[in-house]
Amino acid sequence: MTTTPAPRVGYVLKMYPRFSETFIVHEILQQEAAGTHVEVFSLRLPIDGRFHEALAHVQAPVTYLSREHKASLFWSALQEAARDVPTVADHLDELLAAPEDVALAAVELAGAVRRSRLEHLHAHFGSIAADVARLAARLTGVTWSFTAHAKDIFHDEVDHASLATKLREAHTTVTVSEFNRTHLRSTFGADADRVVRLYNSVDLTAFPFAAKGETPGPSRIAAVGRLVEKKGFGDLLTAVARLVASGRDVRVDLVGTGPLEATLRQQVGELGLDDVVTMHGALPQSRVREIVAAADVFAAPCVIGEDGNRDGLPTVLLEALALGTPAVSTPVTGIPEIVRHEETGLLVPEADAAALGDAIAATLDDPDAAAGRARAARALLEADFDFRDHARELQVIFAAAIASQGDRTTEGDRIAVGQCADGGQGDRIAVGQCAGGGGRAVA
Repeated sequence: MTTTPAPRVGYVLKMYPRFSETFIVHEILQQEAAGTHVEVFSLRLPIDGRFHEALAHVQAPVTYLSREHKASLFWSALQEAARDVPTVADHLDELLAAPEDVALAAVELAGAVRRSRLEHLHAHFGSIAADVARLAARLTGVTWSFTAHAKDIFHDEVDHASLATKLREAHTTVTVSEFNRTHLRSTFGADADRVVRLYNSVDLTAFPFAAKGETPGPSRIAAVGRLVEKKGFGDLLTAVARLVASGRDVRVDLVGTGPLEATLRQQVGELGLDDVVTMHGALPQSRVREIVAAADVFAAPCVIGEDGNRDGLPTVLLEALALGTPAVSTPVTGIPEIVRHEETGLLVPEADAAALGDAIAATLDDPDAAAGRARAARALLEADFDFRDHARELQVIFAAAIASQGDRTTEGDRIAVGQCADGGQGDRIAVGQCAGGGGRAVA
């Protein structure tokens, strides 16, 4: 059988690197380990003051596309791109119809695609990064795909007509939960026929499982994430105040920064929790891992924000479960697909501080049952959330898109998205040799 060459892929991102988006860094590392040639294109310069140590291992070159939208810069970029992309003039109507920042970035990206011989573009989030990838792909004739997460699907400001166009024109749209996939298909109909679910994943070797035992001193509760409404940390503080009032000796480690930091600090003071809650700010991933591993409970009290924004499937929740830390969360979007109530964790209604406190107390009071749920969660992660499987499946998506152009594979070697090994349509990614019936298929 002819060996399919590793794909050459450009990652298109709104901002890279971003402290809160370590899942993108890990995905790029996974692709590089799988042999994919990766180049990164960022629409914005980074503004975070800290970066996770994993970033140092990324080999992909990073290009920051122009942010100034001067007419002279656009025409200069257009002239330069035209040397590498002779067909760019055929798409002037689309460029003129696009927002100026999208048009300029797409023109620059198109030139880079040709110069670097990239074969496919992949964007994260179905917003401006996907807009740029879509237009650059049209200019160059390469294929493109994007990963839809949560804000880009559910936020009140999402332009449904624009999202429908991207779903329809992308070779494949990846989304991070079955909840998301069902929502997209029910909302957008045939435009979402090529949406596939590929869970966020975890490097299980970097997050080794350790069963919880009796721990001396106060019980520890860990929570990690951006300090924003959708994380529900205000509910957690209220729940903890109830636990303290009932006589429990607990400590809370809250890791993260964000616009609600001052509000949450004020709430800590008003609830009399200054000696109970430590707000750590941003920490490197190694230190976060230590805090979560040492905790008796990991709390992810996610809520749907007033603007519709919500979490998709928090990577840090997967990491906590991988470490063996019992979890309490809420049934928001894809969370019940990993936190199965009373099987792999406990779920409580969102924005219900009383129920959240009761679930934390139940976890602390019955450590044997909590440990059993933690073991079941680890088994589920090993079955469906291993980053090595994720890397292979995503690489197959890229290779299938490139193969659809007819340039890379023969009929005998074709890797197909949308047609599984048993001939069924639509819902599966066939990994390996689809035509031969081998390989692993993921619903």
